[in-house]
Amino acid sequence: MSDASLTLDAFLSRFVLQPPRRLAVDLPTRQAAVLVPIVNRADPTLLLTRRSSALRKHPGQVAFPGGVRDPDDRSLIATALREAEEEVAIPPSSVRVIGVLPPVTSSTGFHVTPVVGVLPDTLNWHPNEAEVESVFEMPLQEALRLGRYTALDIHRHGLSHRVWLSWYDHYFIWGMTAGIIRQLSLQVAKQADRGEFADK
Repeated sequence: MSDASLTLDAFLSRFVLQPPRRLAVDLPTRQAAVLVPIVNRADPTLLLTRRSSALRKHPGQVAFPGGVRDPDDRSLIATALREAEEEVAIPPSSVRVIGVLPPVTSSTGFHVTPVVGVLPDTLNWHPNEAEVESVFEMPLQEALRLGRYTALDIHRHGLSHRVWLSWYDHYFIWGMTAGIIRQLSLQVAKQADRGEFADK
């Protein structure tokens, strides 16, 4: 990995030059979306949450703000922005949406679309205690380092399913969240000379 720091402009130039695949029009009815928030600091960061341990589904797990699409949501981008406002008080008007990543399927059968957006560094977010235990930032350059993700193959009902695992400080990042970050890294690395953001 290069010693050069990753600026937001460098990240955006690579992300925009590698647009994700066009979303299929026949997605399953069980749709959801998450916001992948990048904080516009001198050294950009990725904003993540730790879910409340009181939740019935995925308690205590590191996640992006997000949830199930409501009938009133105009789009999956609207879903991601609404959920981010509900979970961590991020006003939709403060998010500069720069694109989406290919949808992933959650362990509960939802088709989840990651929406990548940029937040100003002056924004004051705070967790909805009913849903979110804590909010933390991870340096974007570190998040995009492919070498930090370890594969684990899980075998269930005769099928093999690969999940990705990683640690940041005392936070354990795994499953769909780690997979989304890794996919973001793979996308921007396609445009990085000599693997600028990714270990070979």
